[in-house]
Amino acid sequence: MSDWMTLLEVGGPLAALGGGAAYARTRHPGVYWSTVGLPLSAARLLGSYGSVMEACGLTVQPSRLRALAVRATTRREVRPVPPRRGTIRPTSTGLRLRLRLAPGQDPADVAASAERLRHAWGVHAVYVRDVKPGVVELRLVGFDVLRKVRMPRRSGGGLLRVPVALREDATAFVSDYRAIPHQLTLGATLSGKSMYLRHLVVGLAPQPVALVGIDCKRGVELAPFAARLSALATDPEQAAELLPVLVKEMEDRYDLIKARQGIAPSTPDEEITSDIWGLPDIERPVPIVLFVDEVAELFLVATKKDEERRDEMVTQLIRLAQLGRAAGIYLEVCGQRFGAELGKGATMLRAQLTGRVCHRVNDEASAKMALGDIAPEAVMAACSIAPERPGLAVAGDTSGGWSRIRTPYLSLADAAQVCRESAHLVPAVPALSRFRPYAPVQQVETSSPVVCPHPATD
Repeated sequence: MSDWMTLLEVGGPLAALGGGAAYARTRHPGVYWSTVGLPLSAARLLGSYGSVMEACGLTVQPSRLRALAVRATTRREVRPVPPRRGTIRPTSTGLRLRLRLAPGQDPADVAASAERLRHAWGVHAVYVRDVKPGVVELRLVGFDVLRKVRMPRRSGGGLLRVPVALREDATAFVSDYRAIPHQLTLGATLSGKSMYLRHLVVGLAPQPVALVGIDCKRGVELAPFAARLSALATDPEQAAELLPVLVKEMEDRYDLIKARQGIAPSTPDEEITSDIWGLPDIERPVPIVLFVDEVAELFLVATKKDEERRDEMVTQLIRLAQLGRAAGIYLEVCGQRFGAELGKGATMLRAQLTGRVCHRVNDEASAKMALGDIAPEAVMAACSIAPERPGLAVAGDTSGGWSRIRTPYLSLADAAQVCRESAHLVPAVPALSRFRPYAPVQQVETSSPVVCPHPATD
């Protein structure tokens, strides 16, 4: 009987701890990583660092001086030397450490061994980043951070910078219009494209930026944000009227820049500018971000008259994409389908859109149109996105780099509320005033007094 009691006293708590750890690993991976996964992975890394580096082929022969010193002091066999390891820094999602590479080693050698390092140290993924010549940073991710997205506290926001999603290496994916002025976002129905657009609008709403929308789905996507929009077109006819105004605004801004360039020869060089950001604050026009949802609707035609209107709109979009950056006009083009079969100008417009975000699409051709010309290996990653993970996407740019990202959930009501609270920040752009959408004022509920007041009498 005493043996059974001893077994229960010892085995009961152990079973409870094991069950709790298994539950936390499934339901709350962040808690499991902080309590169990982090100590285990750190112990594996410290205990097996040298042998793992040697097995991965990341060691080099020691210098002659070091070999002589080892033989003279310890009389042991001289073994290959791994890269010098820096301090291990734990994070809420993994570990970070820096490696100083030996002469002759290349960061690509470490990146090629990332999968083997992941298995050796028992983590979800290993990512390699080149910090400076001879130094790389290993970012070990302890669990799948894209399963339940939690944005980091420090996301690096700022003017025209919006932390919109989470990368698979647990860093924030920031949409920076100053660095990448125009972007193309594709996604099928229920893929999370609208959620991505929603985060962009909410992130830009508190900033001194004019937001302009072209929503050819009768405004169902952008109309809830009407309180913060400076202009909104809900069908191709209205878009055909709005786009020439934006082109004229761009031309006026170029005239302003040219007037600034025609200054006296004695003016310092730093005051000579080629875009609006070099203008003084009092002269600088407000930046404009144009959201185009369902861009394919602008290309579709039914009659000869529609074809002429289509050609004009596409030409104006291409002009904005080619020349808008210096004038402070940025494009965010969204759609379910984008391909050369849309018509004349589609491929030329795509070539001007530097940033690419591809959610789950219905055909491989759309993924190739979005990513094929910048990162062909990212096409298969975009085509393998499961419907059970809305918001998951592949983001790339013309530098050739790409990564998986996922947008956190944001309800339409919360996004619309942020826009209503930021309605007073809508900048004054006289050219867009006639396109300003109607936004009803939200009524503030007031409680009626308990005692009805009576008029005063003489």
